[in-house]
Amino acid sequence: MTVTALETLDDTSRALLFTEARTANSFSDRPVTDEELRGIWELTRFAPTMANSQPLRVLFVRTDEGKARLLPHIAEGSNRTKAAAAPVVAVLAYDADFHEQFRVTFPDRAEMFVKNFGAMPAEAREPISKYSAALATGQFFLAVRAHGLAAGPMAGFNAAGIDEEFFAGTPWKSHLVVNIGHPGDDPWFPRLPRVDVADAVRWA
Repeated sequence: MTVTALETLDDTSRALLFTEARTANSFSDRPVTDEELRGIWELTRFAPTMANSQPLRVLFVRTDEGKARLLPHIAEGSNRTKAAAAPVVAVLAYDADFHEQFRVTFPDRAEMFVKNFGAMPAEAREPISKYSAALATGQFFLAVRAHGLAAGPMAGFNAAGIDEEFFAGTPWKSHLVVNIGHPGDDPWFPRLPRVDVADAVRWA
């Protein structure tokens, strides 16, 4: 049996992606480039998902016109203020008709998957799609950080309103809004404690 030895991240990389990474609450006016946004997706799309289904979809909102359409659906107060100031707001969505992509993502079993999942009611496919999209969302944050950018995820938004505004007539459904950019003035709240290993980990 051939054993493949995987390399490990150095301390600087671990700090960037994990231990020193923070949720940003303010952003500078330094722009985020097309290349950076494409690079974020290029890393995100390698996330593990059920049967390689890859249901995560992303809408990058950064024009004045796009912000004007998006902001009314963000909760009034600090959430809307942060989204208005962020160079980019990513709407993370899941594709409820993810099974149609199996011809690309799992060609060896495509017809079986397309038939089986296609026979399900859309409401039965949605939790499957949403769970795998949530797995990929974690990798999306890492991809943002890997590009030297900060992320500010927000749950305070009207998902139905965003879906009607941007995704009408499609199987995309929004599940998270994420502000993206370079940190601005005083961007971090004090670091809050983490659950201790003794309370979170068991061994068998």
